[in-house]
Amino acid sequence: MTAPGPPFPPPPVSLAALRARYAGLVGAVLLAVAGYLGGALPDAPLGATPTSIWRAPDGPATLTCWLIGTMLLVGAWWSLREGAPSTRWAYVTAGLWALPLLVAPPMGSRDVYSYACQGWTYAHGVDPYTVGVAAAGCPWLDTVAPIWRDTPAPYGPVFMLLAALAVSLGGGLTGTIVALRVIAVAGLLLAALCLPGLARAAGVPARRAVWLALAGPLVGVHLVAGAHNDAVMLGLLLCGLLVVVRRPGRPAGLLLAGALLGLAVTVKASAVVVVPFAVLAGMPGRYTVRALLRHCGWLAGGLLAALLVTSAVSGLGFGWVGGLTHSGDSEQWTSPPTAVGFVIDYAGALVGRDPQAVPVVRAVALLLLAGVLVVLWWRAWQTLRGLSEVAAPEVRCTRVARSRVALHGAAVALVATVVLSPVFHPWYATWPLALLALTAARTTWFVLPTAAAAFLALPDGTNLARVTKAPGALAMTALLLTVLVRTARRRPR
Repeated sequence: MTAPGPPFPPPPVSLAALRARYAGLVGAVLLAVAGYLGGALPDAPLGATPTSIWRAPDGPATLTCWLIGTMLLVGAWWSLREGAPSTRWAYVTAGLWALPLLVAPPMGSRDVYSYACQGWTYAHGVDPYTVGVAAAGCPWLDTVAPIWRDTPAPYGPVFMLLAALAVSLGGGLTGTIVALRVIAVAGLLLAALCLPGLARAAGVPARRAVWLALAGPLVGVHLVAGAHNDAVMLGLLLCGLLVVVRRPGRPAGLLLAGALLGLAVTVKASAVVVVPFAVLAGMPGRYTVRALLRHCGWLAGGLLAALLVTSAVSGLGFGWVGGLTHSGDSEQWTSPPTAVGFVIDYAGALVGRDPQAVPVVRAVALLLLAGVLVVLWWRAWQTLRGLSEVAAPEVRCTRVARSRVALHGAAVALVATVVLSPVFHPWYATWPLALLALTAARTTWFVLPTAAAAFLALPDGTNLARVTKAPGALAMTALLLTVLVRTARRRPR
């Protein structure tokens, strides 16, 4: 017998892929330069506008580096939206792009300073769910955006524990920001470890899933440089889903998955919409009501245990639920319900009325969201039941089919949550992006708006939606109506 030959070498990387890699790297470096010139630095002026930034000493250089860097990063990511040459290549490229932003100042928003002050508040024995950081006496108050100085923290007890840990380890403001960035990167690394397993479970190429989820411009700018806690939520969320699809039907696996999903919820409550679909992904046999209740019980047990234990350990209870009501204090047209409310108010002003439609439309949108989530879950349940009852082996409900249907339902549920929520920030698009990268057959419909969202925030945290209120609201409302009309005309499948 002859000895086995060497393994086949990997296929050569195309010139187009290499161009994309290094164009994106140049873009990331330019964004880091923009961060040093005019990022969300502690002493940067608050309430700036694009005009005032342009008139600053380094303003033209800052905006030029930001615009060119964003265009390069978005273009490089877009060019390989159907998949990188290999999974390893996608990991290496995403890491290369993240390195310049890892050592850049905070950019894209000032939320990381809110995290620092909330952590300081909790570390000094004050309940962050009852008072704002101004009343608590945070020494870094001047770095926090004015709109968030008097509002309670809207994040769960797990993130409050992490923020307090960052304050304890960091000492001063700079050290705290570094610690918060390390925590965010740890969340991204956890997500990166889970993506290949979830891609195999859903039957999609891991090279595409990793590329779309990790190399996007929103990830580097907002989750790495901006250190948003969405990275921690995503890591825990994907880890919980991986346990579900790897150990379907096992009580221990369902308990562990429920605990991980519960930890994700106690970072950001938005993760809760994924839980009902995780139950479907964790059912190994026939989709009966009895099996559903049994598996739901195990998963819910793990989730409730995580909620109760973290609330008890932190000593904060469930006060964070009340803080969620303040997350919509910022009104921007990037939220479709808010944009529709703006347009109604503009129309009322033309006839001498003041409808105050924004809170009403937001409330209607939340009710609509609840209905949409129920419909999405019901459709996934019915699809899985139908597949499990088919006798033909070639269309039987395999593990891949079960995971694909359940995970795609969770992805669309996150899309609905982002679209119908009272407020939208660019980094919110990373929630559905991670799951759509694992399940969607076509990519353009969600990659395009994600790429557009990368241009909304300037390096110092100025949101362009604030200075384009009327035209943005009209454009968003027109887009929403167009999508609704086209959807209504499309024949249901």
